[in-house]
Amino acid sequence: MTSGAFDELLPDVLGEPYLAETINLPPDEEGPVVATLVVRRAAQPTGRAVLHVHGFADYFFQTQYAEWWNERGYDFYAIDLRKYGRSIRPHQTPTYVTDLRDYFADLDAARHRIVERDRHDQLVISAHSTGGLIVALWADARRPPLAGMVLNSPWLDMQGGMMLRTIGTQIVMRVGARSPKRVVPRRVEGFYARSLHIDHEGEWDFNTEWKPLDPWPVYFGWLRAIRIGHGQLHRGLDVGCPVLVLSSGGTHWPKEMGPDVHNFDTVLEVPQIRRWAVALGRHVTYVAIEGARHDVVLSLPEPREAAYSALERWARAYLTDES
Repeated sequence: MTSGAFDELLPDVLGEPYLAETINLPPDEEGPVVATLVVRRAAQPTGRAVLHVHGFADYFFQTQYAEWWNERGYDFYAIDLRKYGRSIRPHQTPTYVTDLRDYFADLDAARHRIVERDRHDQLVISAHSTGGLIVALWADARRPPLAGMVLNSPWLDMQGGMMLRTIGTQIVMRVGARSPKRVVPRRVEGFYARSLHIDHEGEWDFNTEWKPLDPWPVYFGWLRAIRIGHGQLHRGLDVGCPVLVLSSGGTHWPKEMGPDVHNFDTVLEVPQIRRWAVALGRHVTYVAIEGARHDVVLSLPEPREAAYSALERWARAYLTDES
């Protein structure tokens, strides 16, 4: 890596040593599109890097996670995908796409900067929730050389009963094709985000305009894209590298704020993650973390430590020390 690789980046909203750059992408039907690449360098120059991708109604703010990788000699990058977080523009509908392949351009651009411009020869990709589905599809389609993949509670199937996953999906496919910006009726209590935020019952500070306590609407066109992605995954992918899948130990749907909000995945169904993890590729390690939240690295201290311990064991086993 050259010492000047980061010279033109600007300080990020997280403050230095986090730096950021805006990536201009081809416009879509709503107008100009950008992604934002954030980086925190390791203490010493390195050829190893991690690229992290957030989930739905989310953005990168997990600084402890970045620092964990830095301490192990990796430059840490995170991308706010188009229409998320740092990349939202006033003319855009936040989170909205009708084809998950639209994100491939964002990931291609990030990878080019990390590997070609910044000269990293070992890349680990990391993702949370919806980001886990996106990066798995991207890796299967593009087959970039990856040292490993870490998926934190990836969204691998539609939560809910069989009727929702079958007849409900048929409705989503029809309505999503004809009226993509029609809002999906749903009820979200907002317990999960409140369990995280420092002003409520959590210990994490994040921008609630970018990660709202009551999430943005879900559109039929977007959900149709998700279900198409799920179908591709269920037929089997090959991401081409060792994969670590982390999840909570179980799912609970709380009716009010309380211990269950903090000790379970309250967003996705853990049995589905366990079932479909093997569809990611030929080499998958799955670890359930008892007491973890949906984002396992934002869990309470004890399960969070267990998640990092599992990540440490996997990294020592499957990521080489070459740089």
